[in-house]
Amino acid sequence: MRVDGTVANGDDEGRTQDGGAQETGTLDYAAAWSRVKRRLRVELGEDVFASWFARLELDSVSSGAGRLTVPTRFLKSWIESHYIDRVLATFRAEAPDVDRIEIGVRGTAAPVRPAPVNTPKPAPTSGPLARLHATGAPVPMAPVAPAPEMRTAAAAADQGGDFNSTPLDARLTFASFVVGRSNALAHAAAERIARHQGEGALYNPLYLHAGVGLGKTHLLHGIGHAAREGGRRVIYLTADRFMYGFVNALKTQSALAYKERLRGIDLLILDDVQFIQGKSIQAEFGHTINALIDAGRQVVVASDRPPTELEALEERVRSRLAGGLVVEIGSLDEQLRVSILSARLAAVRSAHPGFDVSPQVVNYVARAITANGRDLEGAVNRLLAHATLSGTAVTIETAETAIRDLVKNREPKRIKIEDIQKLVASRYNVSRSDILSERRTAAVVKPRQIAMYLSKVLTLRSLPEIGRRFGGRDHTTVLHAVRKIEKQIGEDTVLGDEVELLKRMLQD
Repeated sequence: MRVDGTVANGDDEGRTQDGGAQETGTLDYAAAWSRVKRRLRVELGEDVFASWFARLELDSVSSGAGRLTVPTRFLKSWIESHYIDRVLATFRAEAPDVDRIEIGVRGTAAPVRPAPVNTPKPAPTSGPLARLHATGAPVPMAPVAPAPEMRTAAAAADQGGDFNSTPLDARLTFASFVVGRSNALAHAAAERIARHQGEGALYNPLYLHAGVGLGKTHLLHGIGHAAREGGRRVIYLTADRFMYGFVNALKTQSALAYKERLRGIDLLILDDVQFIQGKSIQAEFGHTINALIDAGRQVVVASDRPPTELEALEERVRSRLAGGLVVEIGSLDEQLRVSILSARLAAVRSAHPGFDVSPQVVNYVARAITANGRDLEGAVNRLLAHATLSGTAVTIETAETAIRDLVKNREPKRIKIEDIQKLVASRYNVSRSDILSERRTAAVVKPRQIAMYLSKVLTLRSLPEIGRRFGGRDHTTVLHAVRKIEKQIGEDTVLGDEVELLKRMLQD
């Protein structure tokens, strides 16, 4: 049974006596899998979850087997070796009829790309609506899939066999990138680097950071395409690919040759650097970055956070990454969201001439969906599905129904521990350095404990990590502070009101 073909009603009435779902499927496996990932995030901590489970997706459930997919063989091997029992136990708690887990690699023969709009519809068994809902590519994109010869040329340019590199997506170019106030600086820096033909490198390294779906990967692919057009040797790697390549080189005793080939390029592009794990791999990453920069080769790195917040990396590596040009891509303002939607709709209309969306509907969707570009992409696909399957015009009422789940599932604001420390320090007339210090006066201890408590309840950071962010304190110190503030809130209404006010200020 396909995951997105089930009927979601949130109860267990549709199971047969042997624990399997009925053919009509009352158990929403997609919703169950979302709960599984939330539980894993809470139980294992944000860093472990982000490193190994963020891209673990549910493909289907059939005959008691839950099929999961990951983008690389490295992730598949690691999860099967270290976490398979944990994943199965958590999944069974949400879906008791799942008795085994199978993990596959998405697109083992070719890079994974969501189907473009004019791709023929899949077989009826999978459902056209489900297919239309399944896409998740960055926006905007060209409506025509890259030709086979283009994909072959891109793969050859990657020299992929030696590097296990990730081929560039032909759709993600500077020409298809929509520029607005929040990403104008990042776009200008990326284009300047990509087209630079002089000696040495510019802004080395260029470090881009932003939340999910704001265009980091699109810009990285755009840099790669433009640099190759200029005749430069380019390697684009995800963190997974970098780790897998290094581990595989160690296994085959070709690590030295691997490192030399990697350092013999003109431009290294590394995506999702926050996922790099393992002491030896982190060390090699640092050596590679240093070797390339010292040799005047260009390095471009992207992450979901600034270099100073990459706690897993050594201080000297964080310092090197922060020594170049660090640019944050901000959230999409309404005008930019309208531009992205308009560009995407124009691309869709080239394949579906009868599909039309009024400016009023575009403005409504842009106001309703504020999280990221991928949700905007999903909104366009849902509008297309409703229009083509029902044969009716797209109205604001239709749009409201189509995008309801995207509005409900809007990602909450990501609160940083640093922001909590700054706000609490300001509120209690102390400095952030006081909170991080060893001072034990009452004027400092109370705000420190409140900041620790808020860090625990408003972020997904583990106790040890919170301790490290508070001057290298032990996790037991954080736990003591959390329990103490919890108790005082229950006994002191004034303190409870103060803490609630701080929560609201941080969440607004």
